[in-house]
Amino acid sequence: MRLALLVPGPFDAISGGYLYDRRMVEGLRALGHEVQVVELGGRHPLPDAATDALAAAALAALPEGVLPVVDGLGLPAFAGVVDALAARRAVGLIHHPTALETGFSDADRAALKAREALLFPRMARLVATSPLTARRLPDEFGADPARVGVVEPGTDPAPRARGSGGPGCAILSVGSLVPRKGHDVLLRALARLTDLDWTLTIAGGARDRVHADGLAALAEEKGIANRVTFAGEVDDATLARLYDRADLFALATYWEGYGMAAAEALARGLPTAITAGGAIAEVVPPEAGIISPPGDADTYSRAMRRLIFDRDLRAACAEAAWAAGQKLPRWSDRAAAFAAECEKALAA
Repeated sequence: MRLALLVPGPFDAISGGYLYDRRMVEGLRALGHEVQVVELGGRHPLPDAATDALAAAALAALPEGVLPVVDGLGLPAFAGVVDALAARRAVGLIHHPTALETGFSDADRAALKAREALLFPRMARLVATSPLTARRLPDEFGADPARVGVVEPGTDPAPRARGSGGPGCAILSVGSLVPRKGHDVLLRALARLTDLDWTLTIAGGARDRVHADGLAALAEEKGIANRVTFAGEVDDATLARLYDRADLFALATYWEGYGMAAAEALARGLPTAITAGGAIAEVVPPEAGIISPPGDADTYSRAMRRLIFDRDLRAACAEAAWAAGQKLPRWSDRAAAFAAECEKALAA
């Protein structure tokens, strides 16, 4: 097949969604498919008129016979050329609908939902990255269930995390500094546990500068800034070292289309402290740690207390995490599954 992935630039951005996209491109090329990456300019996911025009031009520039695969982050910008997408049997790659993104006003979310409700039913195929997301697309966005498939992310085989080795609990959170990731909830929860010995490292880029500055200010306000490290965007080798030296993985997310960072933690046998925001609660088994309601710092704090304090409990959760991690899909077969979804779009 000849494919073009249309995705908001830069394509080398560090996030779970972009990692998924890069691994799909790499895997599809290894299978012999021709794949070009088209970086979309402008403002995403809430596009303005200039962004809409750039998206339309990018689609028009694709040669005949090339199947467009549009990353869901950029898909709203194509609402004005939905007929052209339909004519080309385009595929939508839906990590999670942008209308579910935390941090937008009600009006902006309504505008995004209107665009996605227009686009999703017209796509030849929608590929969701979790069964939960796939289930929501027909009911909430009018997608045809027969045109929705699922290709979950993979994991790479990884050694078990060795932990910090220190007397305290080294906590790792991985996710961009945006409202949806709930890092503020995590900070508020940990601020109630200053009688315990813990440190927190947050690895993730500052995609929302105002929110990122607010997180740093919150840590100062709560008197825990000396325990919190904002590592920013890190390369793969550095991230692997952070996982290896962690004692506990934590993510207080409001919504995850899958939960790739949590899956990586399971693959390394890390106990987890998460919130049940979206599909992440279907990826992480309860016995691997604690699962709390999204947005509730009080409940999350109470649940984390015993995990941080009790080494034996963390060890038991680590065993469950390791067992679950070994059953997760591997990247080695993900590209073939994605190619099969694209072939269904061409055959529809």
